[in-house]
Amino acid sequence: MESEVLKVEKFGAYFGDTQILKYINLSIPENMVTAIMGPSGCGKTTLIRCVNRMHELITGARVEGRILLCGEDVYKTNPILVRRKVGMVFQKPNPFPTMSIYDNVIAGYKLNGIRLGRGELDRIVEESLQRAALWDEVKDSVHRKGTFLSGGQQQRLCIARALAMNPEVLLLDEPTSALDPKATSRIEELIIELKEYVTIVLVTHNIAQAARVSDLTAFLYLGELVEFGPSEKLFTVPEDKRTEEYLTGKFG
Repeated sequence: MESEVLKVEKFGAYFGDTQILKYINLSIPENMVTAIMGPSGCGKTTLIRCVNRMHELITGARVEGRILLCGEDVYKTNPILVRRKVGMVFQKPNPFPTMSIYDNVIAGYKLNGIRLGRGELDRIVEESLQRAALWDEVKDSVHRKGTFLSGGQQQRLCIARALAMNPEVLLLDEPTSALDPKATSRIEELIIELKEYVTIVLVTHNIAQAARVSDLTAFLYLGELVEFGPSEKLFTVPEDKRTEEYLTGKFG
């Protein structure tokens, strides 16, 4: 097994008195794509929002247990530093509408007050857009607003923005659910390419997508981790009856 980047230990998450996640234990190895799958409301998004400490921004939210990023407890680390190391891309593309493509990519540096020279910023923008497979399409228009791009391009711009900070982990929360099949296919290819640079955790309700792009899959149901293992095995010979029922469409 590769060395682990992310370790979730006896982890629970709550909104007020309602427990959303129950004693999750999970080890996520580096430079792999781990899919988190399960029916709506099972806690998938809450889990990744806990990894980069966005869960606690909601009133009444609390957690128990630990999440370790490269051995460091994220709940004992400044959340701003955590979010630099853990990038996140959401369901709907959300480039900053008033900013150019260029400024969108380096937004993390500006928001964090990190000052860099123009040459360094140019390098980061080009490299991040290349990694997000967008550079060739936008290199002549980086100073135009990101909102003129198509939905799929906007989502790749959001991926470039997350990659620009050189994160250890990239969290993707159903990144293709708002996209058409062609744009979805491009993002899926990109996910497979990106694991060379970054560990990816992908939340998806799309079983076929998880099977296509992930190395490992975790199946959550009613806040519990039912099963976790190599995707190929989980999709062909699941160990738990609930996993099998979900995969065959008995519920979801």
